[in-house]
Order: sequence, then structure tokens, then C-alpha cells
Amino acid sequence: MADEVGLDLVEIAPDANPPVCKIMDFGKYKYEVAQKAREARQNQTHIVVKEVRLTPKIENHDYETKRSQVEKFLKGGDKVKVTMKFRGREQTRPELGYKMLQRLAEDIAEVGFVEFAPKQEGRNMTMVLGPTKKKTEAVAEAKAARKAKAIAAAETTE
Repeated sequence: MADEVGLDLVEIAPDANPPVCKIMDFGKYKYEVAQKAREARQNQTHIVVKEVRLTPKIENHDYETKRSQVEKFLKGGDKVKVTMKFRGREQTRPELGYKMLQRLAEDIAEVGFVEFAPKQEGRNMTMVLGPTKKKTEAVAEAKAARKAKAIAAAETTE
């Protein structure tokens, strides 16, 4: 029957009783499966963990710069590892670093959340922040914003 139609006879389930076969164009089937796999690879997202380092004696302006950097990373859909470095006598007052990390967590509450609470490891205290939006949503929004900006720029030049 498959030869009459000009297609292939493909065995679907050889273990079944009786074995299940299907009449189809096998070359076309393999091509479609390869296309689906390629499409799935293109839609994959890689979550990157960015790192920001602070010290307990950071000045206010420097803190604001670091906070805006953390917000930018979170809006981009990446996780952020915040590391508080303690040097010299600062190691005797880890509560100052803890307060600073808590303040940072409160400041970025609308774009991210605390994934791992601050934890002391030797001279460093680390905290991991996760984005509230998924990476795919953030990338899609960024593309839409760029497209809208390009359209607006094209309209103003006309």
C-alpha cells in the first residue's frame, strides 16, 4: 500500500502486539523533527548570575550606583549575587554589612526578591537576588521597547 502511494512504511511501536506501522513520508518527518528541535534551541534562555561587590563603609552615591546596576541586571532577567567584603576591623562588625544587604533587598523589592538570605562565609557575606520576571519576558519587553523606539525615531525623521 505504501509503494502504491509513493510513501514509506514506518514502524511506530515494534513492541506492541501486533506491531504498529504508519504510512508516511519519512524524509519529511525527519526534517520537521529537526526544525522543531532547532526552534526549541533558539527559544532557550540562559540565566546568568551577575555579581556586585560592596563594602560596609560605602558612600551613599556609590551605593546608589550599585543599586541601579543591580536593578538593571534584575530587569534584564538575570540573577544577582551581592557580595559584601569585610576588610581588617570591619570583620568584627558583620551586622553593618547585614543591614546594608537588607537595605538593598528593600530598595529593589519591586524588580527582584531575595533568593538566598545573607550568609557569612569567612571575610565575605553573600546574598542572591532573583528577578520577579522571567528571562523570556524581560527579553521580549526589551525587544518591544527597542522596536517602538526605532519606529518613533523613523517618524520624527520623516
